[in-house]
Amino acid sequence: MKPGVIAFLLGLLTACQAPLAQILPVAGGGSTRWDVNAPLQVAFNHNPDQRFTDGLGRDREGDDLEGRLLASLEQATTSIDVAVQEIQLPRLATVLAQKHQAGIPVRVILENQYRQPWSQRLSTPMSDRDRQRLENYRQLADRNGDSQLSPAEIATGDAVVILERAGVPILDDTADGSKGSGLMHHKFAIIDRQWVVTGSANWTASDFFGDPGRLASRGNANHLLWFRSPAIAATFQTEFDLMWGDGPGNLPDSLFGRAKPSRSPQSVRVGQTRVLVQFSPSSLRLPWEQSTNGTIARYLTQAQQQVDLALFVFSEQAIADVLEARSQQGTQIRLLIDPGFAYRPYSELLDAFGLSLADRDCRVEPNNRPWATPLKTAGVPRLAPGDTLHHKFAVIDRQRVLTGSHNWSAAANENNDETFLVIEDATLAARFSAEFERLYASAFLGIPPALQRRVNEANRRCGSRLETAPSRDSAEPED
Repeated sequence: MKPGVIAFLLGLLTACQAPLAQILPVAGGGSTRWDVNAPLQVAFNHNPDQRFTDGLGRDREGDDLEGRLLASLEQATTSIDVAVQEIQLPRLATVLAQKHQAGIPVRVILENQYRQPWSQRLSTPMSDRDRQRLENYRQLADRNGDSQLSPAEIATGDAVVILERAGVPILDDTADGSKGSGLMHHKFAIIDRQWVVTGSANWTASDFFGDPGRLASRGNANHLLWFRSPAIAATFQTEFDLMWGDGPGNLPDSLFGRAKPSRSPQSVRVGQTRVLVQFSPSSLRLPWEQSTNGTIARYLTQAQQQVDLALFVFSEQAIADVLEARSQQGTQIRLLIDPGFAYRPYSELLDAFGLSLADRDCRVEPNNRPWATPLKTAGVPRLAPGDTLHHKFAVIDRQRVLTGSHNWSAAANENNDETFLVIEDATLAARFSAEFERLYASAFLGIPPALQRRVNEANRRCGSRLETAPSRDSAEPED
């Protein structure tokens, strides 16, 4: 193990006792400090204009998402409420634990798959994907590099153990008596009921700066947003309180997934910026147009000149149909999808290519409609091995940003606990456009030969025996 890794892990407990401004790298490695008091800010972990030292002592290119989030949490004086799919990073858990022990109320909601401490799952059967995930956690905790975890290393390296031992109240999406919502997929923190930190990133090494065991990994391409706005905070607080109920008490009043009441989109002004906030899932009793995916479609319909999209998952047919209509009207559409999802039979990237790909049972999705004029400005980004395009954003006419935790799928729309934002701000849109241009500059555009061979083989195999398949969102890669 590299000396920098050992130095960081050995100093984990003592370092967090110092004022945060002294122990965290300054954003970008320069003299300009991250202004946590600005009304609206964004950070990208692949930003080529900045550098930072990550939680394992490695020099990285990008904005320091973990460091900036730590600085925000350290500022808390009255309360911290966190709803995030997963917390893996021990430094984040340590700050939350310290705040709680200092008398500042801290509450945490997790997806039920990540509620159990990972160190208690090491000896259980699991998939290869989960085993790799646990190996990442183990490397973060293994302070002396001997490939064995001592009780002390678990106590300081397992984020959920750190929270539990500090007495931080924790809930997951089974607190309503169910087996859990589709996914408790939120990624937000509310600080002092004044600040909200949210975006596309889970609180993990993979989403912030890269897998511990893969030096080439830069982390999944992600962003975080900071809002300093009591009005925005109040909107998120209402969503949090619905899920929290009475907390770890005995009343079955926590609400997750479809059990939540209908919540209309809320329009809030942050300084001069208009922000629309909408939470999923949407009630199946409401018209689709009033759902989050319906809101996405409505804003895309208003595009006049250009739409740039960087999406982890895109499987909502009705949204693809809107984009095709805008393309036919002369709006420039550029579309990037994560490579792990892009070429699956239910991916709307295939529609944009003018292709239809039957699955192994010769089935295609309902209402499948390949574009009449294939889109030549669509494809996948080139990423380091193991990294994903984890963004969920679109930039419309370089004036408006659509983003959040919400993937563009029926699963996110109808089952998951999700955040969706529309931000009317040309300056912020320029930052997202720069991120898109970075990804687009080296992207692989068009139909790869391997995909065309799959389509040809499926056509030969199925012939006219095509059937309509049920919704395939359950097969989407886990976010």
